Amino acid sequence: MITIKNAKEFEKMAVAGATVAAVLSGVRAAAGPGVSLKELDELAAEIIRGRDCTPSFLGYHGYPAHICTSPNDVIVHGIPSEHKLVDGDILSIDAGAIYEGYHGDAATTFPIGEIPPNVRRLLDTTEAGLWAGIEQTRPGGRLGDVGSAVEREADRAGLGVVREYVGHGIGRSMHEDPQVPNYGKAGTGMKLRRGMAICIEPMFNMGGAGTKVDADGWTVRTADGSLSAHFEHTIALTDGGVRVLTQEPDLGKGAHAS
Repeated sequence: MITIKNAKEFEKMAVAGATVAAVLSGVRAAAGPGVSLKELDELAAEIIRGRDCTPSFLGYHGYPAHICTSPNDVIVHGIPSEHKLVDGDILSIDAGAIYEGYHGDAATTFPIGEIPPNVRRLLDTTEAGLWAGIEQTRPGGRLGDVGSAVEREADRAGLGVVREYVGHGIGRSMHEDPQVPNYGKAGTGMKLRRGMAICIEPMFNMGGAGTKVDADGWTVRTADGSLSAHFEHTIALTDGGVRVLTQEPDLGKGAHAS
């Protein structure tokens, strides 16, 4: 079911979103060669609870951690472990927080040390896909406009667009209607309305678009072992314009007016 939020509800989502932004920033600063994924999860838990929020992910359908940590060929839902990062890795972090019953959800991918130009292009293009989708998010616009804009960035770079895992509505539940695909045809799909909140989250692969799931039932990898990147923001369609609720203050990106 699609839920419509009022200004007070969006402000609660903004607090949750700011907490998620703080988690992503803090984890990125702490990550480095020799640091374990479990250490990053513990840091995320401290940040979430230190800001009077609770984690969205912990216990969600049995998920055992506070964040998802997805290195290299892991697309999404990587479970934090004692695995230690090494120079040249890339790491995707997906985080969610709840404030007074309302969720924020975002993801970012960043390098551990130096990475080659083609891997940097993967990260830059996936983030560009996210912002291309945000540019098309407006009341009266269609979901196909968003997906088409995201997909276009991947196509330009010859990257695979993951299709089995997509964005979503968000509010009192972390996953609400509608689904927000990272592909589509402009001018098609449902119309967006003021009061909606959605998560746009492109996942692009250096190889093909295929995926596979590990025996743990959570960890999703590229089927061909290629590297993958994942970026996500929570977007609110408010009376005053379109607002990015999970934006990190150092990214230098502005909110996009409707």
